Amino acid sequence: MTTKRLFVAIDLPDVIRQFLAALDPGLPKVRWVDADRMHLTLGFFGNVPEFPEQKLKESLRAIKFGSFILSIQEIGTFPPKGSPKIIWIGVGAGHPHLFQIHKRVQEAAMSARLEPDLRPWHPHITLARCRDVSPQAVREFLGRGAQLDAGMIRVDAFSLYSSELTAGGSVYTRELTAHCR
Repeated sequence: MTTKRLFVAIDLPDVIRQFLAALDPGLPKVRWVDADRMHLTLGFFGNVPEFPEQKLKESLRAIKFGSFILSIQEIGTFPPKGSPKIIWIGVGAGHPHLFQIHKRVQEAAMSARLEPDLRPWHPHITLARCRDVSPQAVREFLGRGAQLDAGMIRVDAFSLYSSELTAGGSVYTRELTAHCR
């Protein structure tokens, strides 16, 4: 049975991705995400067989939403205390329309008989992945980024992507784009 590793995300404008990529402080054991792979994930579904994938696409196409503006600001880590695994930038206080789209994406997953992610959602853009990095090693960078304002983006679409894991990193393929209406 053929499967695809699928996720739904909001794409970022090139100027924002380049700005975020340029924040890389060059810290040891901190691997910065390539600018072309930066996005705001709305849902990750893992390996999905062909039939549920088609149903998921139908359900995603049916989502109706209006465009809105999101601010990109405030750098943090997962976990928030202890050794960081992920360095991220958030979307300020969030936006009610963003949470509505997230909810509808999760409902689309359920209609395709996929397991939705029921954990609390913290919208963010992954900037870097850390391996064996002490909190002290990133403290100065995080201090500078705590109040960072990277600008605003207009959200008028989201996309379904497949992700193929390769030795050189993940390769993303856009499978579908849903535009606001």
